[in-house]
Amino acid sequence: MRVVAALLVREMATRFGSKPGGYIWALLDPAAHIFLMTLIFRAIARTPALGTSFALFFATGYIAFQFYQAMTSYLNSAVRANKALLSYPNVAPIDTIVARFILQVCTTTLVAVIVLGTIVATMRVDTNLHWPAILEAGAMACLFGLGVAMINAVLFLKYPLYEQVFGIVNRPLFLISGVFFLPDSIPAPYRDLVLVNPLVHIIMGFRQGFYPEYRAVGLDMNYLYGIAFLTLFVGMLVFTLSRKTLRNE
Repeated sequence: MRVVAALLVREMATRFGSKPGGYIWALLDPAAHIFLMTLIFRAIARTPALGTSFALFFATGYIAFQFYQAMTSYLNSAVRANKALLSYPNVAPIDTIVARFILQVCTTTLVAVIVLGTIVATMRVDTNLHWPAILEAGAMACLFGLGVAMINAVLFLKYPLYEQVFGIVNRPLFLISGVFFLPDSIPAPYRDLVLVNPLVHIIMGFRQGFYPEYRAVGLDMNYLYGIAFLTLFVGMLVFTLSRKTLRNE
């Protein structure tokens, strides 16, 4: 615990710096994305796919996706970025993952509370939040991202080509995971193909917490739980079996 706490303080100083500008940018970046998407789609459509607020619709999709995307992006390089510290016997590779995981969960959660809270507070229509759905989707996104990142942390070191391939495959996920649209509005059989993506279920479940009228046809939380925990198990297994390699690479 002391090692993880020390790494956590180091990661905060490295990532955000000693000035408040680093923390402000962590908030402004998603807010700017949501603002631009709202302006673009408001110009080409009269109403969003859900509710009456373009900002809330895109924010719920973007923030839910970020729980996964920001997690993997930050944790993929956790071991490589702290390679020098692994020469100390008290520091294990898993400590770097745990420290970054805690920091990223706190960062994304804080951003979500501020951005979504501001949008909901400024809406003219009352919004009944369903917290169990919001927390469940966010937790599954974090666990799924953790599993993927643990696998990547090992494979990125062993196979540099895999890192390039993963970047190519991972890039279009933002467009096909339901951030801009409702997956259940897609006609069959294409809807079934889209629903194979676990991130689609994360975003659908997250939006259910903000839109009580949203039925989310096709949402399968059992499938999401299965994929998330299977990925996490594989990630822990690969990471554990490669702990000597992670120190020596």
